[in-house]
Amino acid sequence: MLAEVSEQTVWDVIGLYLQLGYTHILPKGLDHILFVLALFFASTRLKPLVWQISAFTVAHTLTLGLATLGLVTLPGSIVEPIIALSIAFVAVENLVFKDMTRWRPLVVFVFGLFHGLGFAGVLSELGLPAGQLVPALLSFNVGVELGQLTIVLGCWLALHRFRDAAWYPWLVRIVSVGIALIALWWTLERTLLAG
Repeated sequence: MLAEVSEQTVWDVIGLYLQLGYTHILPKGLDHILFVLALFFASTRLKPLVWQISAFTVAHTLTLGLATLGLVTLPGSIVEPIIALSIAFVAVENLVFKDMTRWRPLVVFVFGLFHGLGFAGVLSELGLPAGQLVPALLSFNVGVELGQLTIVLGCWLALHRFRDAAWYPWLVRIVSVGIALIALWWTLERTLLAG
């Protein structure tokens, strides 16, 4: 793939890596989809959701760039279980607190650092064109963001008008329990059952 990409124009590279970033989230990134869903269900208001998504974006952009440049490395055997635990933590926090906590954006930022390392692992498998590293990296990251925003926008359009309904807190609990259980299973798979 690297040889093919090196012969393409910068616009071809941007288009390709934009698509790769987007499809890494939708439909391929179930762990990231569940993380974004857990963030969505943490608050009934849009502004706190934007704070969380922004904190996550800044963090994973930072580590994605640093890891791609070879300045930060952590093995997947550490990163992947932490990603799974981060999903479980956010989902469980939704069960414990009625609305988003003040410290939630900071927690999401820290978890976003590890998610960025996960994205970097995907990019290293895909390969980056040596002469067009920056456009490829930025495009991949924008694609990831567009995938996340698609999830948030889809959920918001489907559910925001029901946030004051009596059944909505139950929906949050049921979805959060489901996300937490899946994420805890992934944590076990990525640690004790790995190998």
